[in-house]
Amino acid sequence: MNPQAKLIFAMSLLLGTAITISSNHWIMAWAGLEINTLAILPLISKSHHPRAIEAATKYFITQATASALILFSSMTNSWYTGQWDITQLTHPASCIILTSALAMKLGLVPFHFWFPEVLQGSQLTTGLLLSTAMKLPPMSLLFMTAPSLNPTLLTCMAILSAALGGWMGLNQTQIRKILAFSSISHLGWMAIIIPFNPKLTMLNFYLYVLMTTAVFLTLNAIKTTKLSALMTAWTKAPALNAMLLLTLLSLAGLPPLTGFLPKWLIIQELTKQNMMTMTVLISLLSLLGLFFYLRLAYCATITLPPHTTNHIKQWHTNKPISTSIALLTIMSTALLPISPLITATV
Repeated sequence: MNPQAKLIFAMSLLLGTAITISSNHWIMAWAGLEINTLAILPLISKSHHPRAIEAATKYFITQATASALILFSSMTNSWYTGQWDITQLTHPASCIILTSALAMKLGLVPFHFWFPEVLQGSQLTTGLLLSTAMKLPPMSLLFMTAPSLNPTLLTCMAILSAALGGWMGLNQTQIRKILAFSSISHLGWMAIIIPFNPKLTMLNFYLYVLMTTAVFLTLNAIKTTKLSALMTAWTKAPALNAMLLLTLLSLAGLPPLTGFLPKWLIIQELTKQNMMTMTVLISLLSLLGLFFYLRLAYCATITLPPHTTNHIKQWHTNKPISTSIALLTIMSTALLPISPLITATV
């Protein structure tokens, strides 16, 4: 792709995100979401592969539907209350429609159907944008409308997302689909706490972005998209694969790594809200995700590939590893000791 075109699309992504985050009027927020959607479509379909074109089409249809629902909910609220302010969403029907629209934007169950397919049809760098940057505008809208949202509906979506994200990831062999279901599971943790502590949801989102970025950049550095290829990728950069093990375990939420911090704080907050059943349920469902994270980690650090693999082992390459990958990996695994400082800033 032409570098000038890439620059235009990147600037459009930043512009759309900035407009949505900084706006307090529904029309401006909708316009920012549309700019984001139009900017990411050429990046998804830039490989001109039929799978990429299919992914771009699915993404466009889903996002256009969600944007129309957001516009409809805001107009319904304005019709009954006379308010276009994002924080003044008070009509019950508008709240339910908006929750469904934002769930479709993010990929929460039962509107998750598009996300694994789109991620599988995209390149790793585009998949990174879809998993992180493209979720920031809908998350900011959720943050601003959190007091008006229905806690019961969000809790049901969260539990279903944690269950389906863990269950569907068990039998996958494509790493991008595994990371897509991982994202759905993490969104469940964010959705269950947002009616009670929106700042904690944003902290969870930021740490998820940090860890997912480290994983995607590492996979892009070793050029790996399948489990069978991951088994022989340790020969390319052994130290990087060893750190990938820790990053994946951090993404699973194991102590004493960074990923344990948001789950620890969410469990603590849910306990304060007397939601013991939901706390135990979502904690148990996270064990499903832990299984396929452990499988990924095992494949990343295995020293003898199975005899059935068709991939050629590639020995050490002289390509230097990016400094950003090293910094992101360290932050993805070692931030738990400064958790009091992190929670104080939130």
